[in-house]
Amino acid sequence: MRFVIQRVLESEVKVDGESLGKIGKGFMVLIGVSDSDTKEVADKMVKKMLGLRIFEDEQGKTNLSLESVDGELLLISQFTLYANCKRGNRPSFIEAGAPDMASDMYEYIVEKCKEQVPVVERGQFGADMKVSLVNDGPFTIVLDSGAHFDCHSIWKKLPVAGHAGNYESKSLLYSELLLPNLRA
Repeated sequence: MRFVIQRVLESEVKVDGESLGKIGKGFMVLIGVSDSDTKEVADKMVKKMLGLRIFEDEQGKTNLSLESVDGELLLISQFTLYANCKRGNRPSFIEAGAPDMASDMYEYIVEKCKEQVPVVERGQFGADMKVSLVNDGPFTIVLDSGAHFDCHSIWKKLPVAGHAGNYESKSLLYSELLLPNLRA
Protein backbone atom coordinates (compact mmCIF):
# COMPACT_ATOMS: atom_id res chain seq x y z
CA MET A 1 0.00 0.00 0.00
CA ARG A 2 1.25 3.44 -0.84
CA PHE A 3 0.12 6.83 0.42
CA VAL A 4 1.43 10.07 -1.06
CA ILE A 5 0.54 12.64 1.59
CA GLN A 6 0.65 16.31 0.70
CA ARG A 7 0.22 18.98 3.35
CA VAL A 8 -2.17 21.45 1.78
CA LEU A 9 -3.81 24.79 2.44
CA GLU A 10 -6.69 23.64 0.23
CA SER A 11 -7.51 20.88 -2.23
CA GLU A 12 -10.42 19.83 -4.42
CA VAL A 13 -11.33 16.89 -6.63
CA LYS A 14 -13.73 17.11 -9.59
CA VAL A 15 -15.26 14.54 -11.94
CA ASP A 16 -16.90 15.79 -15.15
CA GLY A 17 -16.60 19.36 -13.83
CA GLU A 18 -18.53 18.56 -10.64
CA SER A 19 -16.81 18.99 -7.29
CA LEU A 20 -16.86 15.74 -5.30
CA GLY A 21 -14.68 16.84 -2.41
CA LYS A 22 -13.05 19.99 -1.17
CA ILE A 23 -10.96 20.68 1.94
CA GLY A 24 -9.10 23.50 3.60
CA LYS A 25 -5.96 22.97 5.68
CA GLY A 26 -5.02 19.31 5.93
CA PHE A 27 -3.79 16.37 3.85
CA MET A 28 -4.55 15.49 0.25
CA VAL A 29 -3.68 11.80 0.07
CA LEU A 30 -3.17 9.70 -3.05
CA ILE A 31 -3.79 6.03 -2.19
CA GLY A 32 -2.43 3.07 -4.12
CA VAL A 33 -3.39 -0.52 -3.28
CA SER A 34 -1.68 -3.76 -4.29
CA ASP A 35 -3.14 -7.29 -4.33
CA SER A 36 -1.17 -8.23 -1.22
CA ASP A 37 -2.64 -5.44 0.93
CA THR A 38 -4.91 -6.27 3.85
CA LYS A 39 -7.07 -4.39 6.35
CA GLU A 40 -4.27 -4.85 8.87
CA VAL A 41 -1.86 -3.05 6.52
CA ALA A 42 -4.47 -0.32 5.94
CA ASP A 43 -4.93 0.14 9.70
CA LYS A 44 -1.17 0.63 10.17
CA MET A 45 -0.94 3.07 7.26
CA VAL A 46 -3.89 5.13 8.50
CA LYS A 47 -2.46 5.22 12.03
CA LYS A 48 0.93 6.36 10.74
CA MET A 49 -0.60 9.00 8.45
CA LEU A 50 -2.86 10.48 11.12
CA GLY A 51 0.01 10.52 13.62
CA LEU A 52 2.42 12.41 11.35
CA ARG A 53 3.51 15.64 13.00
CA ILE A 54 4.18 17.77 9.95
CA PHE A 55 2.30 20.98 10.75
CA GLU A 56 4.22 23.88 12.29
CA ASP A 57 3.85 24.86 15.93
CA GLU A 58 4.28 28.38 17.40
CA GLN A 59 8.07 28.11 17.03
CA GLY A 60 7.86 27.11 13.38
CA LYS A 61 8.85 23.48 14.07
CA THR A 62 6.98 20.66 12.34
CA ASN A 63 5.55 19.28 15.55
CA LEU A 64 1.75 19.19 15.17
CA SER A 65 -0.49 16.42 13.86
CA LEU A 66 -3.57 16.69 11.67
CA GLU A 67 -5.77 16.49 14.77
CA SER A 68 -3.78 19.25 16.52
CA VAL A 69 -4.57 21.72 13.74
CA ASP A 70 -8.18 20.57 13.14
CA GLY A 71 -7.03 19.43 9.71
CA GLU A 72 -9.14 17.84 7.02
CA LEU A 73 -8.56 14.92 4.64
CA LEU A 74 -9.11 14.50 0.92
CA LEU A 75 -8.55 10.84 -0.06
CA ILE A 76 -7.97 10.00 -3.73
CA SER A 77 -7.55 6.48 -5.12
CA GLN A 78 -4.66 6.25 -7.57
CA PHE A 79 -3.61 2.88 -8.97
CA THR A 80 -0.80 4.54 -10.93
CA LEU A 81 1.24 4.67 -7.70
CA TYR A 82 2.03 1.05 -8.61
CA ALA A 83 3.41 1.90 -12.05
CA ASN A 84 6.39 -0.24 -12.96
CA CYS A 85 8.72 1.58 -15.35
CA LYS A 86 11.61 -0.88 -15.35
CA ARG A 87 11.14 -1.89 -18.99
CA GLY A 88 10.48 0.47 -21.85
CA ASN A 89 8.61 3.74 -21.67
CA ARG A 90 5.07 2.48 -21.19
CA PRO A 91 4.35 1.80 -17.49
CA SER A 92 2.96 -1.55 -16.41
CA PHE A 93 0.32 -1.61 -13.68
CA ILE A 94 0.25 -5.34 -12.94
CA GLU A 95 1.42 -4.65 -9.38
CA ALA A 96 -1.70 -2.58 -8.64
CA GLY A 97 -4.55 -4.30 -6.84
CA ALA A 98 -7.43 -5.79 -8.83
CA PRO A 99 -10.19 -3.17 -9.15
CA ASP A 100 -12.79 -4.88 -6.93
CA MET A 101 -10.32 -5.57 -4.15
CA ALA A 102 -8.67 -2.14 -4.42
CA SER A 103 -12.07 -0.42 -4.36
CA ASP A 104 -13.06 -2.31 -1.20
CA MET A 105 -9.74 -1.41 0.43
CA TYR A 106 -10.14 2.27 -0.54
CA GLU A 107 -13.64 2.31 0.99
CA TYR A 108 -12.25 0.69 4.13
CA ILE A 109 -9.54 3.38 4.41
CA VAL A 110 -12.12 6.17 3.96
CA GLU A 111 -14.29 4.70 6.73
CA LYS A 112 -11.33 4.23 9.10
CA CYS A 113 -10.34 7.87 8.59
CA LYS A 114 -13.91 9.04 9.22
CA GLU A 115 -13.75 7.36 12.64
CA GLN A 116 -10.98 9.76 13.67
CA VAL A 117 -11.18 12.87 11.49
CA PRO A 118 -14.29 15.10 11.44
CA VAL A 119 -13.90 16.19 7.78
CA VAL A 120 -13.02 13.46 5.28
CA GLU A 121 -13.68 14.13 1.61
CA ARG A 122 -13.04 11.70 -1.21
CA GLY A 123 -12.69 11.14 -4.90
CA GLN A 124 -14.48 8.52 -6.99
CA PHE A 125 -12.73 5.19 -7.40
CA GLY A 126 -11.83 4.48 -11.02
CA ALA A 127 -13.02 7.84 -12.33
CA ASP A 128 -11.06 10.36 -14.41
CA MET A 129 -10.53 12.92 -11.66
CA LYS A 130 -9.14 16.43 -11.74
CA VAL A 131 -7.33 17.20 -8.49
CA SER A 132 -6.21 20.69 -7.57
CA LEU A 133 -4.30 21.73 -4.49
CA VAL A 134 -2.18 24.36 -2.86
CA ASN A 135 0.71 22.41 -1.35
CA ASP A 136 1.83 24.01 1.89
CA GLY A 137 5.62 24.04 1.97
CA PRO A 138 5.70 22.14 -0.29
CA PHE A 139 5.56 19.22 2.12
CA THR A 140 5.04 15.74 0.71
CA ILE A 141 5.53 12.39 2.46
CA VAL A 142 5.49 8.95 0.82
CA LEU A 143 4.39 6.03 3.00
CA ASP A 144 5.01 2.60 1.48
CA SER A 145 4.04 -0.51 3.43
CA GLY A 146 6.42 -2.55 1.27
CA ALA A 147 9.53 -0.43 1.91
CA HIS A 148 11.46 -2.34 4.54
CA PHE A 149 14.16 0.21 5.30
CA ASP A 150 14.72 3.20 7.51
CA CYS A 151 15.11 6.29 5.32
CA HIS A 152 16.88 8.26 8.06
CA SER A 153 19.49 5.51 8.50
CA ILE A 154 20.14 5.43 4.76
CA TRP A 155 20.58 9.23 4.72
CA LYS A 156 23.09 9.18 7.59
CA LYS A 157 25.16 6.34 6.07
CA LEU A 158 25.42 7.72 2.55
CA PRO A 159 29.02 7.86 1.38
CA VAL A 160 29.66 11.33 0.04
CA ALA A 161 33.40 11.37 -0.63
CA GLY A 162 34.73 14.89 -0.92
CA HIS A 163 31.28 16.35 -0.25
CA ALA A 164 30.96 16.12 3.53
CA GLY A 165 27.37 16.99 4.32
CA ASN A 166 26.70 18.33 0.82
CA TYR A 167 22.88 18.28 0.52
CA GLU A 168 22.75 17.99 -3.29
CA SER A 169 25.19 15.06 -3.35
CA LYS A 170 23.36 13.21 -0.61
CA SER A 171 19.98 13.90 -2.23
CA LEU A 172 21.14 12.41 -5.52
CA LEU A 173 22.51 9.28 -3.83
CA TYR A 174 19.42 9.05 -1.60
CA SER A 175 17.18 9.16 -4.68
CA GLU A 176 19.22 6.42 -6.32
CA LEU A 177 18.73 4.18 -3.26
CA LEU A 178 15.15 5.13 -2.41
CA LEU A 179 13.45 5.27 -5.79
CA PRO A 180 14.33 1.73 -6.91
CA ASN A 181 12.82 0.42 -3.68
CA LEU A 182 9.62 2.37 -4.27
CA ARG A 183 9.35 1.02 -7.81
CA ALA A 184 10.20 -2.57 -6.98
